[in-house]
This record gives sequence, C-alpha cells and structure tokens, in this order.
Amino acid sequence: MNRTAQLALAFMAATASSGLAADLTLDSAKLRSAPDMERPAYLRPTRDRAFGHTITRVTDPLRSMAKLQGTWESVARHHYSSSQAWNADQSLLLIDRGMNGRLVFLDGQTYEPALHRQADAAQCEWHPVQAPVMICMLDNQIHFWDVLQNTRRLVFRSSKFHDFEFGPGAGNASLHGKRVAVRARDHQGRQVAFVVNLDDGTALPEIDLTRLPGVNSYVSISPSGRYLFAYQHTDEAEQGLVFTPYGERVQTWREHHRPGHGDMTIDEDGNDVMVGISKSDPDRYSIIKRRLSDGKVTRLTGYGQATHVSARNTRKPGWVFVTYGGTEADVRGNSASEPFYQEVVALRIDGSGEIRRIAHTHTGETGYFSEAHASPAPDGSKVIFASGWWNKPSAPIASYIVEIPW
Repeated sequence: MNRTAQLALAFMAATASSGLAADLTLDSAKLRSAPDMERPAYLRPTRDRAFGHTITRVTDPLRSMAKLQGTWESVARHHYSSSQAWNADQSLLLIDRGMNGRLVFLDGQTYEPALHRQADAAQCEWHPVQAPVMICMLDNQIHFWDVLQNTRRLVFRSSKFHDFEFGPGAGNASLHGKRVAVRARDHQGRQVAFVVNLDDGTALPEIDLTRLPGVNSYVSISPSGRYLFAYQHTDEAEQGLVFTPYGERVQTWREHHRPGHGDMTIDEDGNDVMVGISKSDPDRYSIIKRRLSDGKVTRLTGYGQATHVSARNTRKPGWVFVTYGGTEADVRGNSASEPFYQEVVALRIDGSGEIRRIAHTHTGETGYFSEAHASPAPDGSKVIFASGWWNKPSAPIASYIVEIPW
C-alpha cells in the first residue's frame, strides 16, 4: 500500500472514530451531548471536545480591557446573528455591547482590543466591500465612517425625511455595497421606507409603512439590491412583505414567521432568498428558505430547536449558520427533532441536507443577551457566538469565536 493510501485510510479511521464522518448530513447526524467544559480562559484557544474545533473567548466581562482604558461590562458581546461582526477584509471585529456605549474594535485575527470609538447615536453596519468603513445613519443623513481614521464622508442627506434607522437591528447593505434600505419618518410623522443608491446619493420612491398591516419591525435591502424586504408585526402573525426598490409590492407572506429570525442570501440558482425558522404549518419549527421573487418555499431541515439563522458568510455562498437553543432533554424527548441543542451548525441551502457541526454554545434560557446569535465571518472560516457558559441568570455574557477548518 502506498503512502497516499495509508494516509487516506488513517484519516477515514480518525474521522469515523471521532464521529465527524457521520455528521456530514442531517440524515446521518446523531445527538452529541455537550461536554462538561470549563469556560475557556480569555484569549486562550481551547479545543472543543465534541467537534475538535478551536474556541477562543474574545471578551473578558468585569475585567480591565487590555491595551485600552476601561473595563468590560457584565455583558460584553457582538450585536446579532444577521449583523456582520467582521469588516470586509476581516481585519477588525466589532463588539458593540460591553463598554458604556462605546464601540470596541478587536484585531480580527488576534482578537486583542485595537481601538474604541463613540458612535454618536448613529446606527452603523460594516460596508461589505470597503474594509475600514461602516455605513452609518443618523437623523436625515447617511455617511461613510472610516473607523481607523475616525473620519466621516456624507453620501446622502434628505430634506423630506428624518429619524433614519438602519433596519433597525437587522439591516444590511446589498452584497456589493451599492444600496441600502432606510426606515425613516416624514414631516407628518408617518413611518416610511425607501432605498438609497450609495454610489450617487439618490433616493428611490418611498413606501408608506403606515398603510401596511401591523407595525414595522425592520426593513432591509436584499443581497442583489433587487428587493426591499419589510417585516411586519400584527396581532395575528409576523409577516414578510417584498417590494421592488421602487415601492411596488411583489409578495405578501401572511403566515406567521414563515420564515422568521432569519437572514437574506443568494442561493445556488442566483435567487434572493430569506432563510430562517418557520413557525407555521406545514413546516413548523423547520428551517426553510423562501424565494423573494415568488414566495416559493424549500424545506431545508426537519423539526428542531433552531432559534436564529445567519448568512453573513457573504464570500462563502450556499451555506447558512444556524444557532440551536433548547436542551438535551428537549431533543431526547422528541423523536422527530433534529439532534441539535445549544449548538452552531453550518447548513447547505441547496436542499441536500449537508451540514458541518461547529461547536456547542453552552448557553441557557437566561435572557436575551445570553442568546448565542451566531454570526460567521465573510469567508465562513470562523463564527462568533455569545454565551453565559454557566447557565445562570447572573453569569457574565462573553463572546466566543470558533475556527472552522473547511
């Protein structure tokens, strides 16, 4: 037997013994109990005993911040699953909770604190192409903020609207940074949404959100820039509405959360899709993708404990990162459930069921900030999640990063 064959057999034996080979599809995945691990020490890489990946704790709640003046607060974590944590070239990592309202930027590779800035109440998200730049909205303006130089360049100002919001909370620019969706108010106080072309600073026609059912939760532009997505809260359901950038309605998804807690991406066929958790029949508590152009639904998983979906891996399309909640008892007590709890799983969205199991989050149901909200880096090589680790209401909340050897 030649050396190549020997190495191949050794690799197959090693992955089989560790269970990795059996975990590459949903059909073959088995329940993995979260190992009894101590919380990783700050900036000390630790091997996850269940999946073999490296976990690093990148914030240090209630302790002094290395190299920067100040002390981490008890909650020191990234923003949300569908909000990009790393900048375009992954040289900086944003921690927006944990230092008395200031934004903390970590070195994107070593994770040591690099600088902190005041955001001046603006709502900011990373520019998807320009590495040191954030796109910020404040009052009636949109500007580009170079966080390294701490300089701002105005790209749009409105005389018709004010109280600009980026989402809020779930908004992102289009894939190449050409367009954003703005939520704002007009001079009569009506809530509106509209698209801004960032290249030339022009605004497209507004949508009167007060004429839609319920109350708006957020708006966002799709990755291609071809659609504006509005999420509405009504007494009966959380509904999704799809518009062209010029305000023409394309789709109304009246079912409750079908999907919700998700993110938009472009699938293998080049379609803008929303991937998230359904809370309606016939795919209740499954992960689905839904095409923005015509509303077609593809069921990607069976019933499970999924809580959030992120597609911030913009340079590794075709996958999303799923945060699972629940407990081991929840999974064992339901034979129909997918075998994941308190875990981050990468899922291919072509319907094949291909997965990569990333890490257990060691979270519990101790409040919103303790939710993991896993969010990957643009190239998909790492993912950040939050955890209290000890599953106690008083436990400090930190962010952790897992390296993913694709």
